[in-house]
Amino acid sequence: MGQKVNPTSVRLGFIKDSTSRWFARHADFGLYLEEDYKIRKHIKNQLKAAAVSKVTIDRVAGKVKIRIHSARPGVIIGRHGADIEKLTNDLRDIVKDKEVVVDIEEVKSPSIESQLIAENIAFQLEKRVAFRRAIKRAMDQAVSSGAKGIKVCVAGRLGGAEIARTQVYKWGSIPLQTFRADIDYGFTEAHTRYGLIGVKVWVYKGDALLEKLREDRKKQEEAAQGKAEGKTEGSEAKA
Repeated sequence: MGQKVNPTSVRLGFIKDSTSRWFARHADFGLYLEEDYKIRKHIKNQLKAAAVSKVTIDRVAGKVKIRIHSARPGVIIGRHGADIEKLTNDLRDIVKDKEVVVDIEEVKSPSIESQLIAENIAFQLEKRVAFRRAIKRAMDQAVSSGAKGIKVCVAGRLGGAEIARTQVYKWGSIPLQTFRADIDYGFTEAHTRYGLIGVKVWVYKGDALLEKLREDRKKQEEAAQGKAEGKTEGSEAKA
């Protein structure tokens, strides 16, 4: 199952949320779906140098809120915000009769974002870098940035070989069938002179539920500590 199902889609509603968050009537569903596809395609084509990992789209009360997750937000904004204004106007042409709001969120650790890793490997393959060297470099960066496991799969005419083949490289643990495991998945294609080479990347970032429990426990401890400090201050004031 782990090899046949997208690791993100199988975890929706459990530890992951959809990148398109809206509800539509049956008559409008196809239109909204097509608009989302065109929005993502336009952003990817226009912002190739901005290292965009994902685009989330919310539709609320006649508004279309687009959040772009990027490792280089300055490239999207441009000088004095000129580039983001142009991007917003282009997206308004795609989403007609609706208000468009574009937000940018910076990706703190691009070296463990699976989509950015896949695109980086594909870029190096297009520049005719040896595929083993490109994959090893990307995996080393992910491991040094805190990834608990990473798997890279490349398929096609690797190194210009006449017969296409598939190569898989793996480090650490990749629990694809454990739903509480936070598995980040990315896919892209490298357009080489020999044809297309597909690149798939899986990154294991840890147990999402355990991380959430740790955060909740930390918040409770901080709240309890704040209450204790407030009580001591009150008793000192009375004295």
